[in-house]
Amino acid sequence: MKQAYQKSIKDYEDSGYFILRNFFNSQEISHLTALVDPIFLQWRDGKEAHIFEHKLLNMHSLTHAGYFEQSQIQRLAFFNAILPTKLTQYLDTLFGDGLYFHNTQLFFNPTNKARLPYWHRDMQYSPIADEQQAREQLNMLSLHVRIPLLDESGIELIPGSHKRWDTELERKVRFELEEHENSEPLADSRLIELSAGDLLIFNAQMLHRGNYALNHERKALDLCIGKSHSLSIDFLDKSVLPTHEELAQLDNPSWFQAAYQLGKA
Repeated sequence: MKQAYQKSIKDYEDSGYFILRNFFNSQEISHLTALVDPIFLQWRDGKEAHIFEHKLLNMHSLTHAGYFEQSQIQRLAFFNAILPTKLTQYLDTLFGDGLYFHNTQLFFNPTNKARLPYWHRDMQYSPIADEQQAREQLNMLSLHVRIPLLDESGIELIPGSHKRWDTELERKVRFELEEHENSEPLADSRLIELSAGDLLIFNAQMLHRGNYALNHERKALDLCIGKSHSLSIDFLDKSVLPTHEELAQLDNPSWFQAAYQLGKA
């Protein structure tokens, strides 16, 4: 296990991501899928035209209480399923104290084929200036924990871009400057292949994009995890956290409790 930790942290420090193969067994993935599917169907119901028009490829806030109005037990089951102790212990060992649960996302293939994969850093869609994001890059820890519920070649990353800002070409591509497009290929990108049960942990502020063409169907659950930072903490939404009553009933409430202790939720 010590060697596994050492490899994970070296991979993260060097490249900005690491993969844990077969982290979840088939029963755990089936259980997660059975919990995720009804949430996704509720969200999608009646929105098909909107999803197509806006070229959507993901939803967020799967833990919102509104998806569990008929069953609080299902919400508790979902909280327990997404943060098992083996996951929190592993990442706490790697990244130290202070990790907290921020949100969830579910990625799927866009129904509108005009949507092309686009290079981005997560916070570029916030009001925070790019220059400020660049200055704070090395002071932030915002992670995506990707749990593919289906096998996928679903994401491309630029290794090392978690510890530097854009090259001139990357900047032009990301912001579509001087006739560049954010969907065009970038040198040194790495396509990540995952099987259901694998775990991909990557820095949310590194350069990355989805890949749709290679996957007949895509269903990837991402947990958004981080440490407190002034640029990100204000985006924490209390509605995606368990209530205090629910906290007392969870098997492993530590990262949810950490969110409350930040004093922003």
